[in-house]
Amino acid sequence: MSRIKDRTTRDAVSFVLLMIGTIISAFALECCLIPNIILDGGVTGISIIIYKLFNLPVSLLVLILNIPFVYIGYKNLGKNFLYRTIFSMICFSLFLSVFEDFAPLVDDKLLATVFGGALYGLGVGIVIKFGGCVDGTESVAIVISKKTSFSVGQIVLIFNLVIFTIAGFIFGINRALYSLLTYFITSKVVDLVSTGLEQAKAALIITDKSNDLSREIYKRLGRTTTTIKGKGLISGEKEVLYCVLTRIEVYELKHIVEEMDESAFVSITDVSEIIGNHIKSTNKIKKLRKVK
Repeated sequence: MSRIKDRTTRDAVSFVLLMIGTIISAFALECCLIPNIILDGGVTGISIIIYKLFNLPVSLLVLILNIPFVYIGYKNLGKNFLYRTIFSMICFSLFLSVFEDFAPLVDDKLLATVFGGALYGLGVGIVIKFGGCVDGTESVAIVISKKTSFSVGQIVLIFNLVIFTIAGFIFGINRALYSLLTYFITSKVVDLVSTGLEQAKAALIITDKSNDLSREIYKRLGRTTTTIKGKGLISGEKEVLYCVLTRIEVYELKHIVEEMDESAFVSITDVSEIIGNHIKSTNKIKKLRKVK
């Protein structure tokens, strides 16, 4: 019973922090970036371009344009990702409309770029850290990454460079360069807050339920695991699962482990480079899954 209460409290706190993250992000956009025509990447950047061209509300555009991305994320990351992402995006859209009529915080382009980008990155980092998402671009990048040789970070960067190029033709090269600088600042701040943007993550899971965990991780994340035999000084024989994944999947991995084996020990570290296809699902395993 106490574990259930602890989990409920933990979930309630995480949803509050998700909302705080969306408030910070929405404020940064509406009070720093949008008034100075400085774009973020992803769906938010597309929404700002459409807003400037057709005067449609950014809050509504962000919500509508993210729908297909949320669906793709749900199919690959599970219901827990879906609930938190829907909550985050609704809050994000709501607070964008709240801050829409606020006066710009700064009117200096460089100051808006640096401060707005850092503040936006702080908000997005908090949201990602607690399992949510305000821009579905990365969930699609994960799917593409599994089927190509490109990393998640490379796909997101290519997607954003296309957006900034379009912005350059519409608003001028200066705005595009300011937007690109904002993107890099935001990325670094998100990296600091959510522990990793471009880098992959490596998870070591010490458990007594390695088979069940391996199947569930593959079922819900599409990630394969490697089983290593281990021996604890006190606990004796153990099995250690090794899994490489992306930062957006870390929260769901923790959720899976908590559901399947509360006594498991999990260690998550940064991976600076990946050689080979360990992070991707293989066709062989997909065939085995169909047979089962």
